[in-house]
Amino acid sequence: MDKIKRFLPLVVLIVAVIAIFASGVGRYLNLEALQTHETALRGFVDDNLILALLAFVGVYALATAVSFPGAVVLTLAGGYLFGTWIGGSATVVGATIGSILVFYVVQTSLGEALRAKAEADGGTLKKVIDGVRDGAFGYILTLRLIPVAPFWLVNVAAALANAPLKAYALATLFGIMPATFIYSGIGAGIGAVIARGETPDLGVIFEPKVLLPLVALGLLSLGTTLYQRRKGKTL
Repeated sequence: MDKIKRFLPLVVLIVAVIAIFASGVGRYLNLEALQTHETALRGFVDDNLILALLAFVGVYALATAVSFPGAVVLTLAGGYLFGTWIGGSATVVGATIGSILVFYVVQTSLGEALRAKAEADGGTLKKVIDGVRDGAFGYILTLRLIPVAPFWLVNVAAALANAPLKAYALATLFGIMPATFIYSGIGAGIGAVIARGETPDLGVIFEPKVLLPLVALGLLSLGTTLYQRRKGKTL
């Protein structure tokens, strides 16, 4: 019975992954699909705003939990359908919930095996685990602001390092906000471009005016982390 309880979250997650890929939902995670179904999507949002927001948060949480490709398009879609601030907020909530789900699955089902493998390999996962152990909130916040490590890897490493759930959740929540609202703002402006029959140019995301603020925030967080380590404390 204990083993069933331990591995049940993992089984549920695997079933969700299979269901998502089998459904072919990936075909709809692109700007062309958004343009094709614009009228229906906007009509549903206008008539059922709360339900639409809850559905979006749920989809984003599940997509985050299974590390499904297409998160950028989902974030853009959130801004496009709900506006920069509402869409961005829904994305942040969904991504944070999904990250917590991964955290829980790793801690309950995969922790021992993955931790042993990480210790033996001594690779990136081990380095992130060590960083989280030295200062959970500041280190996770830095990696969320400047994603030098994959999003899913940070989720796994935090769980393996037994990071406090509150610190992990808050670092994720605040750390993903800047980039999320930037993407969401771009998504909110896509409608006018689509209306002109043009293909949206997402190159603005990589311009200095977007990247530099993110780098500055990340460096500020990194400085906080280093300070905490020097003082022998954690956030």
